[in-house]
Amino acid sequence: MTAKRPKITIVTPSFNSIHTIKATLDSVASQDYPHVEHIVVDGGSTDGTLDILRSYPRLVWVSEKDDGHYHAMDKGTRMASGEAVAMLNADDCYLPGVLSEVAVAFEKNPDWDALFGDMIFVDGEGKEIFRRQEAMFDAQIVRYGKNMANHQALFLKKEVYLRLGGYRLKNSRIAAITNMSCG
Repeated sequence: MTAKRPKITIVTPSFNSIHTIKATLDSVASQDYPHVEHIVVDGGSTDGTLDILRSYPRLVWVSEKDDGHYHAMDKGTRMASGEAVAMLNADDCYLPGVLSEVAVAFEKNPDWDALFGDMIFVDGEGKEIFRRQEAMFDAQIVRYGKNMANHQALFLKKEVYLRLGGYRLKNSRIAAITNMSCG
């Protein structure tokens, strides 16, 4: 018996992202995988971002003041109806076909809780400046917290997020580095 292909929810935290969010939304909307839900959790943008969000009829979005980037990620994860969830910042993009590859990997490996992939860092014109390949998982990554898989390339089953308690914003300090762009 083959496992069914999962519904994948992409969560995009956003705040005043008028200059980058369209490319992000287009990169998800143009995927060839049909079982996708895209949720944007906007922190109350005032720069025209909401006009862009309104122009995507299949997009699920909310705009309200929040407690920052990770609070938005947590809200979006809890709103998600997909079995697998990924975070895609409002200035990041997926390459064509990525979500189909993710779905096939989960289908072939139904016992996996998560998977992660490669990242391509680009400059303001979209020219590649660095490629981070995640071909092999090393348990020492988790043990020592070094070279963790970036959340933009991590697909985690929603049940795992919930079982682990989501993003515990009040209990710990969180540091975030935004380092990827659509170009």
